[in-house]
Amino acid sequence: MATWRRLGLSLAAILLLIGVVACGNESSSSKNGSGGSTDKDKIVVNIATGGSPRPFSYVNDNNEIDGYDIQIVKAIFEGLPQYKINIEKTEFPSIFAGLDSDRYQIGANNFASNAERKEKYIYSDPIFKNQFVIAVAANRDDIKTFADLEGKKTTVSPSVNYTVALENYNKDHAKTPVILNYSEAELATVLQNVESGADDFNLIDAAMLQLYIKEYGLKLKAIPLSQEDSDRIGVPYSYLILSKGKNSEQLTKDVNERIKALIQDGTISKISEKYLNGDFAPDIQ
Repeated sequence: MATWRRLGLSLAAILLLIGVVACGNESSSSKNGSGGSTDKDKIVVNIATGGSPRPFSYVNDNNEIDGYDIQIVKAIFEGLPQYKINIEKTEFPSIFAGLDSDRYQIGANNFASNAERKEKYIYSDPIFKNQFVIAVAANRDDIKTFADLEGKKTTVSPSVNYTVALENYNKDHAKTPVILNYSEAELATVLQNVESGADDFNLIDAAMLQLYIKEYGLKLKAIPLSQEDSDRIGVPYSYLILSKGKNSEQLTKDVNERIKALIQDGTISKISEKYLNGDFAPDIQ
């Protein structure tokens, strides 16, 4: 009898142990999801932004990186579950250094296209379409074309498309160079300088100018550019730029497919209305 009792206790202990192990496995499986997939299985995509200019990239009242480009990026990757994204704010020149080293796979900062960047980086399909204008004080009538900018003063950020256009104009066309004051000042400050007369003008996107006029009550007006003058700056689109890293070909394909889908379903138009007060969704490429 004692032998049977000992055997019965042993069998009970074995069954109890099996039950505990099974529960543990079930708990682990449920934590990982039905397919057992975790973030460890995903491809990490590091995205860099400079945090300006508003409304394309900025830090909002909740100390979060926000803006048109940021929301476009988030919408893109909501439909790409195979990726995990990290968005990082950095100095504007550091975006390019990070893309060069593949520390960052994507730059999101209202990037226009130019020949120099096209040699080094991959451009996504367009995420924004706009027109370029010259911002001047409301009471000025002496600036109407690029030629009228000669000898005039403006504040510019290094390496952006407007700055490159003015540098090229000075080099190739200007009899009296445009005076360029290089600065990382906030756009609001730059436009206030135009309003006060400290600067003569600023090259800017039409949508952005209207937002700043409305938000800050600036007494400025927009001078539309001719097609020839617009071409000096580049096509009126902005893009995401991607590094030429090891996964760049597939990443570019996936990103572009999502951009097309977001244009078709109206998502980009909705983001544009929210952040830009108008529909600046690009045409499907």
